[in-house]
Amino acid sequence: MTGVDTARVERAVRELLLAIGEDPERPGLERTPRRVAEAYAEFFRGVGADPQEHLVDSVPTGSTDAGEPADSDAVVLRDLAFRSMCEHHLLPFTGTAHVAYLPGEKIVGLGRIPAVVDTIASRPQVQERLTEQIADALDAGLRPRGVLVVLEAEHGCVTARGARQEHSSTVTIASRGALADPVERAEIMALIGSVRGG
Repeated sequence: MTGVDTARVERAVRELLLAIGEDPERPGLERTPRRVAEAYAEFFRGVGADPQEHLVDSVPTGSTDAGEPADSDAVVLRDLAFRSMCEHHLLPFTGTAHVAYLPGEKIVGLGRIPAVVDTIASRPQVQERLTEQIADALDAGLRPRGVLVVLEAEHGCVTARGARQEHSSTVTIASRGALADPVERAEIMALIGSVRGG
């Protein structure tokens, strides 16, 4: 991981404030370069990081009496909050990730899946690529029989500028293996959309 050069970000933010006609020394702005640098260190901590590291500590699913890997039912994690930064305007997009996989020979602790999402989201991104990269990371790291990733997000570049569609959201889907089949995928999509406590 390369890390964020916070001193350089501070200088750039100071220059940006000057470029828009502001005084970076005025009360209220004098600490803004430092604050932005600290925020960017968090927003972009995934740059250069390997999401596969979160999937190393896996657990075997076991095997059948015939010695074949056991076919485990789907593992579905719903409503994982995420945030990322749109690479076109460096404005945030925030939303919810739903991730499912059909285990092959191994499973991973449930806390590892949100860590994968967060690592890949903590980079300049577009939602379409983010969805695909999460699916690819899980597919490569777990070798499951199938993967499904659904992201729903609101984008600052759509809600706060340009078209200003304050109530719009974007949904993207990526699937791999058995869950690329529409019939198999439909059951998981129904689980994702089902009402809790019903």
